[in-house]
Amino acid sequence: MDKNTQIQLEAAAFRQLIAHFQEHTDVQNIDLMNLADFCRNCLAKWYMAAAEANGESMDYDTAREYVYGMPYSEWKDKFQVPATAEQLALFESKKGT
Repeated sequence: MDKNTQIQLEAAAFRQLIAHFQEHTDVQNIDLMNLADFCRNCLAKWYMAAAEANGESMDYDTAREYVYGMPYSEWKDKFQVPATAEQLALFESKKGT
């Protein structure tokens, strides 16, 4: 496979991942962090870092809006639920590992 094709496939897979997360708003970021050690906010940070590495200026809010499909504050109001004690305990237990 040539490099251009690989980049196109990787970009398509990334766009599908973003679309999947936008569609599955019931999946909470803390669950993603607890299970996979990354969440939507991590994707936004990686997206912003990639933009900056390519000479594009991007702030965190813009990157999160791309990932969430709306301003983060709006997504949070519509879809985020309070973390349970169990979710928080698991999150804290994984810090530093």
